[in-house]
Amino acid sequence: MSTLPPCPACGSEYTYEDSQLLVCPECAHEWPAQAAAAPEETDKVYRDAVGNVLQDGDTVTVIKDLKLKGSGGVVKIGTRVKNIRLVDSDHDIDCKIDGFGPMSLKSEFVKKV
Repeated sequence: MSTLPPCPACGSEYTYEDSQLLVCPECAHEWPAQAAAAPEETDKVYRDAVGNVLQDGDTVTVIKDLKLKGSGGVVKIGTRVKNIRLVDSDHDIDCKIDGFGPMSLKSEFVKKV
């Protein structure tokens, strides 16, 4: 009996082979069999609203008026944010906006300049 790797999506050990794919019967996730043999270490890629790849230190522009929770202020459309820092959390970008201070933004509401 051959041992197949567990499902990368849910961790189930009941995976089976279907031609060139491995399939999980519990979550229906399918992945190539050769990828299971040599898993690759990949970094998360952060993209802005139009698909440009973001990096630490980039300058971005806000593409939508963003209401601030707690203070009642609004970050207006077109506001430039310099020197962003990418983080692995719910809000992808940590930054400091003039007049508002430090805050977190989602990458889907910004566009790279």
